[in-house]
Amino acid sequence: QESSRHAEALDAITKFLDIGTYSEWDEEKKLEFLTRELKGKRPLIPSSNISNPQVPPDVKEVLDTFRVAAELGSDSLGAYVISMASNASDVLAVELLQKDARLSVRLRVAPLFETVKDLRDAGSVIRKLLSIDWYKEHIIKNHNVMVGYSDSGKDAGRFTAAWELYKAQEDVVSACNEFGIKVTLFHGRGGSVGRGGGPTYLAIQSQPPGSVMGTLRSTEQGEMVQAKFGLPNTAVRQLEIYTTAVLLATLRPPLPPRELKWRTLMEEISKVSCKNYRSTVYENPEFITYFQEATPQAELGYLNIGSRPTRRKASTGIGHLRAIPWVFAWTQTRFVLPAWLGVGAGLEYACEKGHTEDLKAMYQEWPFFQSTIDLIEMIIGKADTSIAKHYDEVLVSEGRQKIGDDLRKELSSTEKYVLVVSGHEKLSDNNKSLRRLIEGRLPYLNPMNMLQVEILKRLRRDDDNVKLRDALLITINGIAAGMRNTG
Repeated sequence: QESSRHAEALDAITKFLDIGTYSEWDEEKKLEFLTRELKGKRPLIPSSNISNPQVPPDVKEVLDTFRVAAELGSDSLGAYVISMASNASDVLAVELLQKDARLSVRLRVAPLFETVKDLRDAGSVIRKLLSIDWYKEHIIKNHNVMVGYSDSGKDAGRFTAAWELYKAQEDVVSACNEFGIKVTLFHGRGGSVGRGGGPTYLAIQSQPPGSVMGTLRSTEQGEMVQAKFGLPNTAVRQLEIYTTAVLLATLRPPLPPRELKWRTLMEEISKVSCKNYRSTVYENPEFITYFQEATPQAELGYLNIGSRPTRRKASTGIGHLRAIPWVFAWTQTRFVLPAWLGVGAGLEYACEKGHTEDLKAMYQEWPFFQSTIDLIEMIIGKADTSIAKHYDEVLVSEGRQKIGDDLRKELSSTEKYVLVVSGHEKLSDNNKSLRRLIEGRLPYLNPMNMLQVEILKRLRRDDDNVKLRDALLITINGIAAGMRNTG
C-alpha cells in the first residue's frame, strides 16, 4: 500500500482520539508518537471501533486489510511493502497499524524507495530507523529494503534511474553494515527494460559489490511469470539461474568502478540524461496530449488486462500515471521510448567532452555499466521508427507531429552513441540469436501494428463499439507477445 494511505489512516485515528492531525506533524513528532505507542501495551483504539463505518472508505479499506491479515495469520503472507516510502515514520506507521490490528506475528515490513529523491534518501532513512532502539530489536538483525525500478525510470529516465538505484543499494548496504544488520535487497523489477527488466543472470551479476550476500528478493510480474515459470522444466531452469547468480555474486562480487573518475562521469551523464528526459516528458506542455494521441494508453483503461487502475490519482499528468501503462503503451507502438529517452543526450555529451575511450573502458570492465548499455541496445533493436511514424501520421494531430519527428531523430542519435560505446557494428551484434528472433517475428508483428492503428482510428470516433474494443485487445495481446518484455 502507498505510504500516504497509511498516513490517512493514522490521521483518522489521531482525530478520533482528539490528539491532533498526524499528517500535519513533523517527522520527529511522528517518530516520537509512533515509538511511544509501539512500546506501549494498550491498543490505540478499541477493536469495536477499528472499522467504524464513519471513517472514509479509503481509511476503512486500509484498516480492514490489517484486520484480515490478522485473521489469516503471518504464515499466509510475506512482506508488507510500503510503496512510495520516503521517511522512517512510513515504516513505523505500518508497524503500529499491525500492532493495533492484533497481528499475533507481525509481517516483516519492506519500505519501497521508488522516486529518484527517495532513492537518494534511502540510506539516511534506514540509518534513522536503525537508530531507534525499539525498531532495531524488533527486526532481529535482518531487514528487507525494496528498491523500485518502475517509478524511478518514469521519474528521470532509464539511465539516471539505473545509476540512482546502484548508489541507493550501496548506501543502504553501508547503513545496515554500520548497525550490524543483515539486509536483503528486494528488487521491484517489471518485465520491460523501462521498468528494470532484463536477463536475470546479468541483472544479479551487475549489482553493487556486497549488495547480494547470500540473499536476494525479486518480483516477477506480468507475462514474465508465464514465460519464466509457466512450465515445470522452465521454472526449475529459472530457479537454477537465480541460485547460480546469487552464489557467484556472493562468493565473487562484481567489480566496482575501477577509477573514481568513472563515477564522476556517470554523474555527469546522468544529469544530462535526466534533464533531456524531463524537458521532453514533464516540461513540454504538448507532450501529454501527444502521448495520448500516439499510443493506445487511454484505451488500456477500458480493457480487463491490468491489475490496478492506470492512475494512482485522478489527474491527467504523467506524474500520477502508473509505470505499467506508461511503458506498455510505448511498447505497443514499437517506439519503446521509456527505455532510451535521455540516454543518447548523456552519451553524446560525454563523447563530445573527450570521454569516448573512458566509456569504452567502462563498458569492457564494469559489469553494471555494461549491462545497462546492453539492455538499452537490446530494446533499441526492438524499436521500429517506421511503425511509430505510422501511428503519428494516422492518429496524431498535425500540430503535434513535430514532437514525434524530433523523438525519432533522438532515437537515431541514441543508437549511434550506444554503438560507439559498445563497439558493435550494429544492434545486438553480441546477441545474434536475439536478433534472429526479432527478425523472425516481424512478419506477424507488423500487420498487427497496422491493424491496431486502424482500430484506434475508428474506435476514437466510436468509443462505445464493443467489437472494436475486442479487436483492439487481440492486437494488444499479439504485439505484447511479439515484443516479449512489455510490462
